Amino acid sequence: MSTPNAVGRPTPITAATVRQRPTAMPVHKYTPYEAVEIPDRTWPDRRVTKAPRWLSTDLRDGNQALIDPMSPARKRAMFDLLVKMGYKEIEVGFPASGETDFAFVRSIIEEGAIPDDVTISVLTQAREELIERTVESLRGAARATVHLYNATAPTFRRVVFRGSKEQIRQIAVDGTRLVMEYADKILGDETVFGYQYSPEIFTDTELDFALEVCESVMDVWQPEEGREIILNLPATVERSTPSTHADRFEWMSRNLSRREFVCLSVHPHNDRGTAVAAAELALMAGADRIEGCLFGQGERTGNVDLVTLGMNLFSQGVDPLIDFSQIDEVRRTAEYCNQMEVHPRHPYVGDLVYTSFSGSHQDAIKKGFDAMEADAAARGKTVDEIEWAVPYLPIDPKDVGRSYEAVIRVNSQSGKGGVAYVLKNDHKLDLPRRMQIEFSKIIQAKTDAEGGEVTPKEIWAIFEDEYLPTPANTWGRIVLRSAQTSTSSDGTDTLTVEAVVDGAETVLTGTGNGPISAFFDALASVGVDARLLDYTEHTMSEGASAQAASYIECAIDGKVLWGIGIDANTTRASLKAVVSAVNRAAR
Repeated sequence: MSTPNAVGRPTPITAATVRQRPTAMPVHKYTPYEAVEIPDRTWPDRRVTKAPRWLSTDLRDGNQALIDPMSPARKRAMFDLLVKMGYKEIEVGFPASGETDFAFVRSIIEEGAIPDDVTISVLTQAREELIERTVESLRGAARATVHLYNATAPTFRRVVFRGSKEQIRQIAVDGTRLVMEYADKILGDETVFGYQYSPEIFTDTELDFALEVCESVMDVWQPEEGREIILNLPATVERSTPSTHADRFEWMSRNLSRREFVCLSVHPHNDRGTAVAAAELALMAGADRIEGCLFGQGERTGNVDLVTLGMNLFSQGVDPLIDFSQIDEVRRTAEYCNQMEVHPRHPYVGDLVYTSFSGSHQDAIKKGFDAMEADAAARGKTVDEIEWAVPYLPIDPKDVGRSYEAVIRVNSQSGKGGVAYVLKNDHKLDLPRRMQIEFSKIIQAKTDAEGGEVTPKEIWAIFEDEYLPTPANTWGRIVLRSAQTSTSSDGTDTLTVEAVVDGAETVLTGTGNGPISAFFDALASVGVDARLLDYTEHTMSEGASAQAASYIECAIDGKVLWGIGIDANTTRASLKAVVSAVNRAAR
């Protein structure tokens, strides 16, 4: 508790009173990223209004990062999945790295597994024997791209290759020329052939040098109308903020010659945890294409996540042009192929992402679903035809093949909304608000005592035990057998009830201004003092055989309790609700 100040009021918390202490971590070892001077940058005012071109590198960048690289069967399953989802550019391997990758590329070509509108891509370093082997793997392909890269960043130039800028530039130029020569020599007219170049690591390379190398490569390839070049600018290791990444892309996009013939491609990694943001801002800054992997698979912290990027577009009303409608199937296949599990809180697909444990969240979600149904009905439309607006759920889980059954789960942090949602969604019972509060306290007591989560099945079992005795679980003073009512000319109802009371067959008779009032009068004869406080009912389905649910709040012998009755006959349902409350009072 804060100490009163001179005028008797608590001392307010301010920045001056909250002091973070320096750590002993060796921050001196690390330098800040280099900013890009673009005073008139334009990307902050832009929005992404259409999907980019996508390239999946799951079979290359993703596969090389696996503890257990994919077998041929797992590779084929991944390739078929990517095709089914709608990816039109797929990097399928590094065929010069070994027989496994080479054989896989040959298999999908020779077996006719590549649709006519899908372009496969293969990666190679800028060495002649590797380039020849790489191009050889594509023989007979209908559409194929060779992706050549070489390291251009200062640390690589100094530590790995010990070469000058000119030597590094010449590697890119010579490699490009060799790709063209071997493509002309090996591939026939049946192959639509493309070329991609990557200056690695672009985000660590001086911008003017990255531009110089890319221009030199284009001088060899000679992009023109109908002959594009893909320039991929990889953040092989993510080091800067997404805003700086965007600045670098806007600078390159502005300064590249022959820009109209360039497909500018972004390839972020997630070392700083901001790959998705970096990719989205790069699109705003001029990028045309994104390379990544499903669920962010890749070296270290992973490549950028194509699923999150695509679903982010979808959630903003932009068609990603990739089918995520059965997202659990996509996840299961990816987990099989990668032999790695997707995190339960992974955006859009994790086991828990459409789940709320917090009571206030659950209540808001339930109210959101109810409001959606009411709004749709008022407009004469279905819920799927109106704008999605449910608190805490950025998308409708149904749109990605998820079930509403998993939207809300209940534990010790839950409230009435979660419990009410489960009962309404699974059992068509729309509990009145005060009854929701009453039953949620019963669930709360169970979770507080036992801990853990209460499943929908357990919620229903607890509800039945509390409100709806069954032949397998009988309890309470009264079992209703039958009831008959008659109405006199003055509007008074007479009710005759056959029931078991305290184990004995009994006939009860009472009068009142309705069946419920008459039943209360009849119960007085067996010592039950009951008074009606609230009553509501609804049908549980449509049609002549529909069941009705009645909810009654009663004051019984000084206790305020709810009861519920379910029956095809509404009068009988209301009498059962009274019996439910009376029996609960006697437990």
